[in-house]
Amino acid sequence: MVKLSHAVKIALGSIRSAKIRSALTTLGIIIGVAAVIVNISLGVGFSQSFEDNIGAVGSNFIVVFTQKNNVFHDNQLEVVRNTQGVEAVSPVNGQIGTVTYQSSSRSATINGVRSEYGEVGNIVMEKGQFLTDQDQFVAVIGSDIAYDKFERNLSVKNSINISINNIDGTVSTHKFTVKGIVQDPDATYVAPELDPRFRVFIPLDVMQEMQGVNDIGFFFIKAESLEVLETVTDEIDENLARSVGVSSRDLDNEDAKPYVIFSQQDILEQLNQISTALTSILTVIALIALLVGSIGITNIMLVTVTERTKEIGILKSLGFTYRDILTLFVVEAAIIGFLGGIFGVILGVIASYFVNQYIDVPFVFPISLIFLGFGIALFVGVVAGVYPANKAAKMDPGESLSYE
Repeated sequence: MVKLSHAVKIALGSIRSAKIRSALTTLGIIIGVAAVIVNISLGVGFSQSFEDNIGAVGSNFIVVFTQKNNVFHDNQLEVVRNTQGVEAVSPVNGQIGTVTYQSSSRSATINGVRSEYGEVGNIVMEKGQFLTDQDQFVAVIGSDIAYDKFERNLSVKNSINISINNIDGTVSTHKFTVKGIVQDPDATYVAPELDPRFRVFIPLDVMQEMQGVNDIGFFFIKAESLEVLETVTDEIDENLARSVGVSSRDLDNEDAKPYVIFSQQDILEQLNQISTALTSILTVIALIALLVGSIGITNIMLVTVTERTKEIGILKSLGFTYRDILTLFVVEAAIIGFLGGIFGVILGVIASYFVNQYIDVPFVFPISLIFLGFGIALFVGVVAGVYPANKAAKMDPGESLSYE
């Protein structure tokens, strides 16, 4: 039986004798492997970007909201606050209102909140301070409101007028002093309803007074950790359902509940599903390039078999068996695939970095991608080389020696 080292030496000699042809053959493998690596790295980068973005507007958060009146009150707030695993909770009333500054008026989302919102929403102040429970007619504004909405930038201690539609149809307007400006969390994929850039925060009591209501629109909740997030979400759901009068038999019926509950994990799962689907589509396209590369290897190996017909006859006459000939040609195909894998991985790493930088997602490159790249290249090389190798191994020695 031919030794593997001897087979490798013969294969390398054959590859060196046709350098340009071998290089062109590996090109399909290089492009295919690089494309697979780039697409998978991009998918991982998107997932990391989603986590960073969602985490920028809250850690381990849960949102419970209702679109009906008089569902949530202080009793429900206490139910949520006393649920095991809840670290902090802020009641929130939200409504589109009008902000007026120096005779210019712009629409904006107005949120009435308590001081806990600063912790739950991971609020980082660029200037000034966030609200306290003792504040009255003061406002904390997002960076978009401060710097992009009006002709002149807003700053701390500036006065603004906020107008909100009252429940009875009238408009309630009050003057507020800007207490602080929220730092831009750079959360690209976060809905405006959760992104502090586009919002104005005022004390909840003042918001309720302006709206003419005493109920609460939704709860923004922080669980103690990501590990207990799902459990805490289920506990809050069950406790709230009972608190608002949902019967025990309807606890699992979402339509029977006058509210909707979702968590940070739910949002991430939806975003990751989109990312996975996109990555899968792009990876399939990349695999087509690998298929083309494998066809190239098969073609070049068939040409090699034809060119070396007389050599195969000599080897068989010297006692080389079917298995020996098969090994020689499979090893040659595997080496071509392996070389394609080396350059494909290098190209994939470089391309991944620049692509991720260009579309502004984190560059995340799991080491497993390197092994995956080599594995794919070797697999393609071996599979593509089996048919030509089998054809060579089955050649009749007499016919091979007489081949011109």
